[in-house]
Amino acid sequence: MAGSNTKAGTGNGHGPGDHGRGSGGPGDAGPGGGKGGNGGGPKQRTPDRILAAALASFAERGYEGTSLDALAEGLGLRKQSILYWFPSKEALLLAVIDGAAADLADALQAALGRAGDGWSRVEAVVRSVFRLGAARPELLGLVREAARLGPPASTRLVGALGPLVDRASAFLEAEMGAGHMRRHEPRLLLLAIYSTVVGMITEVDVLRALGEEPDARSLVRRRQEILRLLRSALVPEPAA
Repeated sequence: MAGSNTKAGTGNGHGPGDHGRGSGGPGDAGPGGGKGGNGGGPKQRTPDRILAAALASFAERGYEGTSLDALAEGLGLRKQSILYWFPSKEALLLAVIDGAAADLADALQAALGRAGDGWSRVEAVVRSVFRLGAARPELLGLVREAARLGPPASTRLVGALGPLVDRASAFLEAEMGAGHMRRHEPRLLLLAIYSTVVGMITEVDVLRALGEEPDARSLVRRRQEILRLLRSALVPEPAA
């Protein structure tokens, strides 16, 4: 996950989630969970291990269901080691959101860079989000959890994705103005697309209740249905 280079909450002008007092913080664990260590593979820095474990837990268990004690135990660290890098559970959540938003933005920017114009850009973004849902479901689970929690988590996420949202809104406005897409309010349209796509990927219990098993085949089918729905809503019928 993306991260910055100074420890969270040090008062050096960085927001919660900035980290990195070198690599020797309290309880710094090597790949096998012991302190330090000269394992055969490259050593993952302690704050990065904490962020990865917290991302998985927040996405699967939610913020309230995640405890620093359980995270520390799973990582082979002491709770004080987590608090060395992230001074509170909320600071850890905000750091996780920063990293997840950066990873999500990078994936969407890459998809947009390969896409053409008009509908192909919308399709590229939807396909990219579904690929993320298959490869890294914890990212979209974290996005859903941040939205559920409200401020400051949701505002942190919106702020991190703001430039991408602005770019997408401007693109939709231009396409509508040129007559390539049906007229809608761009930001409300983005919200509707976000809610539909993320819900189709992350709401596993709802899918099962509707008789849809969330497996790989189902994911492809849901993606196709979403693309068909969006195309019919956005792309005007060709003139007779």
